[in-house]
Amino acid sequence: MTDQSNGSGGNVRRGRFITFEGGEGAGKSTQVSRLVSRLEERGIEVVATREPGGSPRAEALRQVLLSGAAQRFGPAGEAILFSSARIDHVDNTIEPALARGAWVISDRFADSTRAYQGALGKLDRRFIMELERIAVGNAQPDLTIFLDIPPEAGLLRVSKRRGGEPADRFEAEGMEFHSTLRNAFAEIAKAEPERCIVVNALAPEDVVAAAIWREVETRLLGEAPQKPRRTRRRQKAEERA
Repeated sequence: MTDQSNGSGGNVRRGRFITFEGGEGAGKSTQVSRLVSRLEERGIEVVATREPGGSPRAEALRQVLLSGAAQRFGPAGEAILFSSARIDHVDNTIEPALARGAWVISDRFADSTRAYQGALGKLDRRFIMELERIAVGNAQPDLTIFLDIPPEAGLLRVSKRRGGEPADRFEAEGMEFHSTLRNAFAEIAKAEPERCIVVNALAPEDVVAAAIWREVETRLLGEAPQKPRRTRRRQKAEERA
């Protein structure tokens, strides 16, 4: 593990917190895994997690939320349940990891509640933000990566991945639902550019991973992306152009 000290008496520097957001089938879990590997190559301790879930009590609520059992409580009830799971997730997984200097990467976080229960459920923004304040506290993401994909393409990916398994509570919603969701994520990213980036998730997996890594380097590692080396062949091609 790299030195995470801040130089003041050996105190541990707080880790970084990265969240991935986006519609169904955007490739969040794949890109989380790739980013974890890339950071670990740098000697950084990384904790990969997810929502709903990420801690024992939150995982117990995951099945309730994704099965649709909580749907009968309405958007407000769902938002409260998601926030209850998030409190346990933050208290028992995210905050302890950040405090010891580890980086945390989460597949979904509070922006999903803003989009799913807020925009789609038409809940009052003040209600959503107060829930977020209570659940998140100081565990605000340093970087949020929105993987943007047209709903048709995302749901096709989900269908192929799922095989014969039934769709979960959110995958089973109609196209209008998923289009509204995409727009909600776009609005969040537009409103908070200092925290959020949008990456085209239709691009090849390697291209998406490279775009994410460039942002992590410049925003969180404090390094300018390295330019590709100019081989003799490339130099001659550039001169001919």
